[in-house]
Amino acid sequence: MRTGRDYVDADMATFITRLETTGTGLRLAVKDLIDMAGLPTTAGCRAVADTAQPAEADAPCLAGARAAGARIVGKVNLHELAYGTSGINPWYGTPRNPIDPDYVPGGSSSGSAVAVAEDEADVAYGSDTGGSVRIPSACCGTAGLKTTHGRISIEGVWPLAESLDTIGPMARDVAGLVTGMQLLEPGFAAVPAAAGPRTIGRFRVAGTDPAIDEAIDRALAEAEFEVVDIDLRGWRAAFDAGVTILSAEAYANDARLVAERPAGIGADVLQRIQFGATLTAEQVATARDAAAAWRQELAELFGRVEAVALPTLPGFPPRVDDGGAMVVATLPGNVAGVPALSIPVPTRGQNQKFPASLQLMGPWNSEERLLAAGVRIESAIR
Repeated sequence: MRTGRDYVDADMATFITRLETTGTGLRLAVKDLIDMAGLPTTAGCRAVADTAQPAEADAPCLAGARAAGARIVGKVNLHELAYGTSGINPWYGTPRNPIDPDYVPGGSSSGSAVAVAEDEADVAYGSDTGGSVRIPSACCGTAGLKTTHGRISIEGVWPLAESLDTIGPMARDVAGLVTGMQLLEPGFAAVPAAAGPRTIGRFRVAGTDPAIDEAIDRALAEAEFEVVDIDLRGWRAAFDAGVTILSAEAYANDARLVAERPAGIGADVLQRIQFGATLTAEQVATARDAAAAWRQELAELFGRVEAVALPTLPGFPPRVDDGGAMVVATLPGNVAGVPALSIPVPTRGQNQKFPASLQLMGPWNSEERLLAAGVRIESAIR
């Protein structure tokens, strides 16, 4: 069996470790920051891979898949240390966007999105700290679910920022996400589409491409939701708080790598980690207060609407040579801890190759109802 130190998929750089398993059963790809017994966890980082030893045990989030007899096809690539949104990886190569390889696959769960988009896997596990399940799903035209913070165990998962980290499923469609949740949480069942949310609050993110807003509005109308425009006064403050919290916790987790093996960390990730060292305890405390206020604002909003609709990405994916951050519409969901579903919806225009990605945020532990809403949208736009 090859390890993450000596195997890279020659075509797409999707797999860090490809498992040469055969047989029937659901095919599962696992992001390579989740421990799998007998294999090293590299977190897509040379500084980690150079000294990584085979994991002694699976991360608990794999227990349901093992019990169900899922066929794990490999450990997949990611943006190094899960700390980036482009999916570009200088050590293992960058997974190719299946829509157009000149564009980024999105991160950090780039390999997970590409594996399901290219039918290398039926379901993939990703992690989402600031958008890392939803952003690559948006870039690759697939579906992803950020789970409620704390619902799925992150034990045995390489940490980025524990107060924001989540594990969630990625698939080609909502049915695949339901299957993924059933593996992550045995006994999980989405509610019938008719029992899902009916009243949707529509939040408009400043600077969104008009074609994306139009695609989202059209999908919601075709699904016959009751849509009401809403304002989220704390959105920007929540975003700023999220940047501070994520940066501080990422530095606490990865400072040792910076001190001991900085040459094994890519320049973009190294710079982000080092930024965390500049933050004061007072700044972090202020950010946590802002996060608490944001959670209260959302809790009050969910007394009036059942879900919030907004874009996953305000723009279409950038080219590989452009990169760029893409968390403005996703990070506040992590700060609140709420679940969020991202699904592709068609855009109009002969020159538009990428779909838009509609994001639905719901109250804590509302994954069952968000997925029901996703089924309703898919049925309406199909």
